[in-house]
Amino acid sequence: MFAAIPNPIPARMKGLNRAEICDVNFSEFVKAWEGRADARPAAHEAILDGSALDAQGFRELFESQLVSRHLDLMARVLRVQNKVFYTIGSSGHEGNAMVARLTRHTDPAFLHYRSGGFMAERFRKLPGMDPVMDSALSFAASKDDPASGGRHKVWGSKPLWVLPQTSTIASHLPKALGTAVAIEAGRRLGHALPIPDDSIAICSFGDASANHATAQTAFNAAAWTAYQKLPAPVLFVCEDNGIGISVKTPSGWIANRFRQMDGLDYFFADGLDLASGYGDVQRAVEHCRRTRRPTFLHLKTNRIMGHAGTDFEIEWRSVEELCNVEAGDPLLRSAAIALESGLMSKDEVLALYEATRKKCFAAADEADRRPKLDRLDEVIAPLAPYSPQKVQAEAQRADYSARREEVFGGEAKLPEKQPARHMAIQINNALHDTFAKYPDTLLFGEDVAQKGGVYTVTKGLQKAFGPRRVFNTLLDETMILGMAQGFANMGMLPIPEIQYLAYFHNACDQIRGEAASLQFFSNNQFANPMVVRIAGLGYQRGFGGHFHNDNSITALRDIPGLVVGCPSRGDDAATMLRTLTALSKVDGRVSVFLEPIALYMTKDLYEPGDGGWLTTYPAPSEAMTLGEGRVYFEGHDDLVIFSYGNGVPMSLRAARNIEAQHGWKVRVVDLRWLVPLNAAYIVEQARSAKRIIIVDEGRHSAGVGEGVITAIAEGGFGSRPFQRVVGVDTYTPLAGAAFLVIPGEEDIVAAAGRLA
Repeated sequence: MFAAIPNPIPARMKGLNRAEICDVNFSEFVKAWEGRADARPAAHEAILDGSALDAQGFRELFESQLVSRHLDLMARVLRVQNKVFYTIGSSGHEGNAMVARLTRHTDPAFLHYRSGGFMAERFRKLPGMDPVMDSALSFAASKDDPASGGRHKVWGSKPLWVLPQTSTIASHLPKALGTAVAIEAGRRLGHALPIPDDSIAICSFGDASANHATAQTAFNAAAWTAYQKLPAPVLFVCEDNGIGISVKTPSGWIANRFRQMDGLDYFFADGLDLASGYGDVQRAVEHCRRTRRPTFLHLKTNRIMGHAGTDFEIEWRSVEELCNVEAGDPLLRSAAIALESGLMSKDEVLALYEATRKKCFAAADEADRRPKLDRLDEVIAPLAPYSPQKVQAEAQRADYSARREEVFGGEAKLPEKQPARHMAIQINNALHDTFAKYPDTLLFGEDVAQKGGVYTVTKGLQKAFGPRRVFNTLLDETMILGMAQGFANMGMLPIPEIQYLAYFHNACDQIRGEAASLQFFSNNQFANPMVVRIAGLGYQRGFGGHFHNDNSITALRDIPGLVVGCPSRGDDAATMLRTLTALSKVDGRVSVFLEPIALYMTKDLYEPGDGGWLTTYPAPSEAMTLGEGRVYFEGHDDLVIFSYGNGVPMSLRAARNIEAQHGWKVRVVDLRWLVPLNAAYIVEQARSAKRIIIVDEGRHSAGVGEGVITAIAEGGFGSRPFQRVVGVDTYTPLAGAAFLVIPGEEDIVAAAGRLA
C-alpha cells in the first residue's frame, strides 16, 4: 500500500535530515503512483467503497493533515534560523484530525503536543479562523499568539474550547476526567454550563504516557465512576505510535491493557488510514456522547521525524527501521486514497502540497516580524490577576440574608448571634455561609460528607445542601484536584479538601503544573478558580507522626500565582475564606486555605479555661484584605515577633514571659497570608522594631521565615538584631519526640534572651 524510500538510502539523499527525506518521499510517492483511478466521487459519496467517510470530508481532512505536516517541516527549517522555538511535531499523528471532525468545537479538548491535525481540523468549526497563522504565531513566540500571548507553544483556543496544555507527562488526564464529571454534575444541579449539556471531554496522550502514574489515576477514577454508575463522558484518545522518545512500547501492550479494563469502553481505530479509520472513530465518539461513559479510543499512529528537532534518530535507530517507519507515513496513504478514488489527480495533490507549504512559510515569515514579549510586566500580567476593589466588594457582599436564615434555621440562630466559638466551628459556619452565597459551590474530598471530615469541620454541610454539592471522593488526592479543575472549567466554585498537608505532596503537580499555570499560559483567557482546603501543620501533641504533623509548606510557596492563607483564629478564618472565594469569583484565582489542625479546637490562650482563643463570628459584610496581617499590642517596639498559624498563640504566651523577664514591650504580628508574602507590610512592621524574632513552625530550610528575613533586609532594616525560631530539617517523629523538632514557647523566650 505504501511506498518506501529504497533501502539503503540512495546516494542523492545522503546528508539529508529525516524531515527532508519525508518531504521528498511524499512528492516521489505521488509522482510514481501508477494505480487506476475510479471516477471522481461526488462530495457526499464514500471516498472508497465501504468507507464511512465521504469525499468532501476526506478532502478537508487531507488538507488539515497537510497543514499539520508543513507546520512541522517549517519548524524544522526555521529552528536553525532562530525564528521558531519549538520542534515537537505531529508528523505521523495527523489522523487525529478525524477526532476533531467528529466532535464539536464546544467539546472541551485537552490535547498533547502532537495535535496539529486535530487543531487544523477543529479550526473549520468556526468561520474566519486561520490555523496556519495562529500556529505560526505560537511557534514564533509572538505576543500576538492568540493562545498564550507568546508564553509557550501550546495548542489552545478560547473560541474552540481547547484549553492550553503545558503538562508534565499525562498530568492533564485528571482534569479532563474532572471536566467530564462536571458536565454531568452541573446539568443535574441546574447550573448553567458554558457548553451544551451533552458535551463530552476529549483528552489525547501517547502510548508511553499511558503508563504514567497520573494517567493511571485518571483511568482508575474513570473506571470507578462507571462502576458507581456515575456519568463521566470523557473520550481518552491514546495515540499509539509505539515509542516514547527512544523507549519502545511492547507490541500489543496498549490493546491488551485497556481492552480488558472494566469501566473503560475500548475502541480501536487506524489513525494512519482516513478511509478505514473514520468509521471506528465515529463509533467511539458517538458511544461516548450517547452512553456518557468513559471511552478509550486506541488510535494507531506513527512517529515521523523523531521526537523533536534535537532527536537524531539515525544515531540510535537503524536505517532499515527508519525506512519502515517512513513507509508508514499516513500522508502517503491519504495521497493514495485521493488518487485511487479519483478525487484528485497527481498534479492536484502535488499542487495542494506545495500551496500548503507556501502558506505555512509565509505565515512563519509574518509571525517572525510580529512583536515578542520584551517587558517583564507583559510576561507576568496574566499570572496573578488581582482586582482589589472588586474582590473586596465581592467578599463583603451580603445580599443573601434570606438564604442564610433558611440555612442556619432562623435569625436567632445566625452564627454572629452565638457565643464565641473555636476555629473549627467558625470555619464550618463560614462554609455554610459560602454555600448560601454561591449556589454553584461544591465541596468534596475524603470523608467530608456524612462524617463531616476527620475533625468535623464540614459537619452538616451535606445535610444542608445535599449530596450533589457535598460528596466523598475516592482516596486519591491527584483526582480530587483534577476534579476541582473540571468543576472550575465548567464555571462552578470547587472547594476540594486535602485531608492532611502531607497528602498534598503526591498530588502537587495538579496545582503547580496545571491549575495555577492555566491563566498564565492562556493569557488569562481560561481560569480554573478554586479554594483548596488543606488541614496541616504540627502541634498535635505527637499524635500521628509525620503524616499528621507535616510542617513543610515549601512546595506551596514555590508555585507562581498561588495564594496561600493560614488563619490562626476562628474569626480570621471566616473573613479570610470570604476573601479567597471572592478572589476565585472575581479574578479566577487558585488558592489554598491552610488550616492549622492543632488550633481547630483550641479554646484557651494563657490559662486553662480562660477562653482567650475563642472568637465571635464576623458579620457577612466583614472580609479580610489580601495581604493584611493582624497586630497584637500595636506600638510595642522593644521586640516585634512575626509568626503565623500555631506560632501566633505561642508567641503571645511567650511575649508575656519576655515582658516579665526583660521588661520589654512586645508586639506580635500574625502574617496570615503566606503566599505571596506582603513584603511592604512586613517592612512597615519592622521599621520601628528594636529587635525582631521570626517564629516559623516550618523547617529551617526554605521556610516562611526566610521570606520574612529577606523582606526585612531588602527593605533596609537588616541591621536590626534578630533571631529565627524555626523547626529542624527532619520529618516529625511520633509522640513526645515531635516537640524536639518543632519550635516551642521556651524557644521563643530563649531567643529573646540571646537578643538581650
